[in-house]
Amino acid sequence: MRKKLFRWHSISALIALIPIMVIAVTGSILVFKVELDTWLMPEHMTVAATEYQERANLNTLILKVANTHPNYLMGSWELFDDKARADTAYIIHKGTGQWYKLYVDQYQGNLLSTPVSVTHDITDWLLSLHYTFLLDFTGTVLGSVFAVILLFLGVSGIILHRNFWSKLFTLRFSAARRVFFSDVHKFIGIMSSPILLILAITGGYYNIAAVVHEVSEHIEAHPLLIEPLYSDSLDFQQLLDNTRTDISDYRATYMTFPFEPDLHITFYGEVPTGNPLTSEYASMITYHRESGENILNYDIRSANTINVIVDTFRKLHFGYFAGLPSKVIWCILGLSPFWLSLTGLYFYWFRNRRKTSLRERVITPA
Repeated sequence: MRKKLFRWHSISALIALIPIMVIAVTGSILVFKVELDTWLMPEHMTVAATEYQERANLNTLILKVANTHPNYLMGSWELFDDKARADTAYIIHKGTGQWYKLYVDQYQGNLLSTPVSVTHDITDWLLSLHYTFLLDFTGTVLGSVFAVILLFLGVSGIILHRNFWSKLFTLRFSAARRVFFSDVHKFIGIMSSPILLILAITGGYYNIAAVVHEVSEHIEAHPLLIEPLYSDSLDFQQLLDNTRTDISDYRATYMTFPFEPDLHITFYGEVPTGNPLTSEYASMITYHRESGENILNYDIRSANTINVIVDTFRKLHFGYFAGLPSKVIWCILGLSPFWLSLTGLYFYWFRNRRKTSLRERVITPA
């Protein structure tokens, strides 16, 4: 049984070698996506606001984007009120249906950039590479498969090397190269296994959920939008203000416009829960796109256990639940599949070389 498990562990690792290395490297970089964007694009990502300065009226901001870029429709809006980070507006091109984004100073009411593709910035390109290998829906399916393989590799590695715990901090530096690399492989695998399992489960969930959504919701293609699907008399600032009373202690962080026929206006946000793993998009409020009537309140504090657990996947996957310390740990250990792939590849090469050498020694005397 152990030999069969080892064989499947090796075969799976070889099949997913390059994709898992890509996922590991890009994922470790993306742990610091916000910090990298702020460093690379300070003129787009940051705003200068005083401590008590309030956001500009949301209607004014939306109108500013719409009037400046009339060939686009509103898709969604990322809301910030920390006096430091700019809002991000996601807009849809009328002719192609492609999504673009631009940055908005939510305090001064100024546009900080022109529309660019959602994969234009280097970190956004890396994010697409991380999740879809730049292959859109096909890449999302492949990402799901490789996440399952990574989960299998993590579980099978723990089973195969379960006795390594007794010599966890023992690396035989003076031993043969094969033995030393074996120790390194086991050490990295065991030390990083909890986080690798978390990353495999959460990443697999996001990819699989995206595949299921795409298949079930988009079997029939929707016609390209040429006009907004919401009433032009809606007061978006009033809707934003209403969120604070519709759910107690609610803070909106993200807003979606109805960009498909069956969608309405939804605000995602956060509420105090005492759970450090609760995401900033855990709760949501939906308003009718014509009347502005409240049609749905979803408070994570009254959600069932499964939904609460699924909501924690976001912070667990990106590792920002404890600030900089957890991000550093996620960045370092998230890179472990890269080193595991290299050491595992060395074992594969060594075993094949040894088998070839043995065959030559058997054949030569004959």
